Order: sequence, then structure tokens, then C-alpha cells
Amino acid sequence: MKNLFLLICFFVMTNATQAQIKTNHIAVHVSDLKKSSDFYEQLLNLTEIEEPFKDGLHAWYDIGGGAALHLIEATDRPGQISKTNHLCFSMVDMDGFISRLKSSGYPFEDWPGEKGKITTRPDGVRQIYIQDPDGYWLEINDDY
Repeated sequence: MKNLFLLICFFVMTNATQAQIKTNHIAVHVSDLKKSSDFYEQLLNLTEIEEPFKDGLHAWYDIGGGAALHLIEATDRPGQISKTNHLCFSMVDMDGFISRLKSSGYPFEDWPGEKGKITTRPDGVRQIYIQDPDGYWLEINDDY
């Protein structure tokens, strides 16, 4: 453990000006690719990008900063999903997004689980939580 710590310290000190790692993609296991694709395209307005597998079981979306969201259809999805495990998207116009949710009747809640409420973190960032068609939690915040 001590050697790992020293290696990390060396890496940080010698590469402090430029990150040596970036997010490429986040993969999400879905039970119905069409239903999930509609959710991410229509509710979150994500743009679909080139899908390398071309097998009808995958979809890829641009999530900014060179990163992608990778949806993978498979039948053995976990049954219970904790809000602690979530994807987070920051939006420029969170109030506009919340208005869209309200007008469409799409449910959202704050961190404790109170429906239709917004959490304000100690740093002032506002956040809400929604679930995708498979029950995965998404945090939407205004830390854009």
C-alpha cells in the first residue's frame, strides 16, 4: 500500500500540469434499448453518435468533453438499484429542464426522496434525481 501511495504521489508531481486520463465512456446496462434510447434522446436531448458494434444491442450518445454514454441491452439487469450509484449530468438551464419534467408529468425528487423537490448542496449547487426506464438514478444539477 505504501508503494502504491508513493507511486501515485510521484505520478501526480510529475504530471501535475496535464491529466493523463480522461473519461471515454460510461456503460449502462438496459433491458429495452429502444425505450432507453428514447428516454436519453427525448428527455435529456442527448445526441446519438456512431455505434461501432452495429448489432442492435448498443447505442452511444455524446455527453460532452469527448465522453460518451454507452447503452447495452441485456436481459440480466440488477433488480434493485441504489440512488447512491448514479450518473450525473450538469445542465445550463436546469429550471427549463424541471419545467419540461413538470409539464410532461415526469417524476423527480430531491436526495432524501421527496417528490417534486430540489436539493441544494452546501456549495450552492442545486440537484434533482430522476430514474431512467430501467430504474437507474440520474442526478441532474446546475453545476455547468
